[in-house]
Amino acid sequence: IAIGGGELKDLDTFSIDEEVVRLTGKKNPIALFIPTASGDAEGYWETFKQVYGKRLGCKTEVLRLIKETPSEKEIRKKILDSDLIYVGGGNTQAMLDIWKKHGVDNLLTLAYKKGIVLSGLSAGAICWFRYGCSDAPKFVDVNDKKLIRINGLGLINLTLSPHHIRETHRNEGLARIMKTTPGVGIGLDDNCALEIIDGTYRFIRSKENA
Repeated sequence: IAIGGGELKDLDTFSIDEEVVRLTGKKNPIALFIPTASGDAEGYWETFKQVYGKRLGCKTEVLRLIKETPSEKEIRKKILDSDLIYVGGGNTQAMLDIWKKHGVDNLLTLAYKKGIVLSGLSAGAICWFRYGCSDAPKFVDVNDKKLIRINGLGLINLTLSPHHIRETHRNEGLARIMKTTPGVGIGLDDNCALEIIDGTYRFIRSKENA
């Protein structure tokens, strides 16, 4: 379930989060939070514990790759022992580079094949797709509004662009990128998600006008 945007802490995406948990088929699933894109932001982890732990009944775990240096064995266990994986938002390109260093990209592909529910918001939505329309340059220069095409994990053979409608420059950015990109591009609004199960898809939303 790829979520286009919205504030987790304000429960903007809560009905989508409920669906993520429901798909595990378990009452108290193990929910792994990966906050790499936000630099392992502690406040983000606290929010995830509140929403997925206290409100949705998950056993929450976190995989820190910046503020901690877990072993390959620890990383593998956390990823493959989980029932659902939620990737937080932030700098998509920096996140993917860090994942490759630790072999997290390969382990997440294994998790996908194993049937673990994969989800995330913004950067955490882009990462699962072949390509993403990303604002990664702004993390280097806050005034750089350029949108670039980046390579995701390629689990879904589409190009994904989050935060559509709210960020008005994204339609033009995605249209420009798709001129030189094979296949289909999808722009996801905030509080809207693309759900893909066994080759079928649907759009779900947590707010009426998304």
